[in-house]
Amino acid sequence: MRDFTPFGARGIFAASAVLFFAYIGFDAVSTMAEETKNLARDIPIGLVGSMAITTGLYCILAVTLCLMVPFADIDKDAPFSVAFSQRGMNWAKYIVAFGALKGMTTVLLFSAVGQARYLTHIARTHMMPPWLTQVHPRTGTPVNATVVMLFATAVIAFFTDLGILSNLLSISTLFIFMLVAVSLLVRRYYVTGETTTANRNKLVACIVAILLSSIATATYWGLDRKSWVPYAVTVPAWLVATACLWAFVPQARAPKLWGTPLVPWLPSASIAINIFLLGSIDAKSFERFGFWTAGLLVYYIFIGLHASYDESKALAAEAAARKVEDGQVAPPTNDK
Repeated sequence: MRDFTPFGARGIFAASAVLFFAYIGFDAVSTMAEETKNLARDIPIGLVGSMAITTGLYCILAVTLCLMVPFADIDKDAPFSVAFSQRGMNWAKYIVAFGALKGMTTVLLFSAVGQARYLTHIARTHMMPPWLTQVHPRTGTPVNATVVMLFATAVIAFFTDLGILSNLLSISTLFIFMLVAVSLLVRRYYVTGETTTANRNKLVACIVAILLSSIATATYWGLDRKSWVPYAVTVPAWLVATACLWAFVPQARAPKLWGTPLVPWLPSASIAINIFLLGSIDAKSFERFGFWTAGLLVYYIFIGLHASYDESKALAAEAAARKVEDGQVAPPTNDK
């Protein structure tokens, strides 16, 4: 298996963690919720379908490339173009170059669509300037958010090394996906005012155990030690924590139309896999991620949080005034 996996299992996981950003285009489907007719049905179909198609195409391309040229001869900058040239098919490299250019353009435009909608929703809570919520009257698209996002992306990409950007993007994506899995467990097992204190405490204990066991496994993997004893502790701990959540904590909410199957096993596995892949990324990337996260937290605590709170109070007051105008509630009196 040396020629098949020249860098071993550790190289496979390290490459998976870094190249994970190549698969994140499917999540942009979720940003198109406002454009769908049947949200609960169309979004899951779009997510699962796009992910299956993308994964299949990537696997076919990787196998084809490895069958065309030996692994050691694959060019890092233009693998398919160079491979066709080595095989005497110079005309094909121009088709590949044209397809790559069109593909990059499509990815840039589609990413701008999704990211602009993220920015628009954030601006609607006043955590970002409300100017970004402006929508074009004819097309119904967030014009200002799209322009700002494209400009910021171009500037960052121009002045930053591709390796640094890919690592930061992969860390952010894996971290967010891990949080989504945790949120799914909380949403499925906890309802404010309905879940008992005992069940809430058991839910917290199980989630903390899942996170700690996953972090311990990823940390030991990152240390590159040869002993298997720690894995014999951390992996069963994850399994026991997930089993306890499944057996001793009743689900408090059931999805109406479509929901994630195999709860809590599938979300728990997602948490473990995402954290494990995070453990395969270098320390420098985590330092940069920490700096960015700290800066965003400072902005959120001192600016965004207060702005969104003021906006929510204004909206509540406006809703109350509208009820008074509609005669749904009596206006307050000044009688003493």
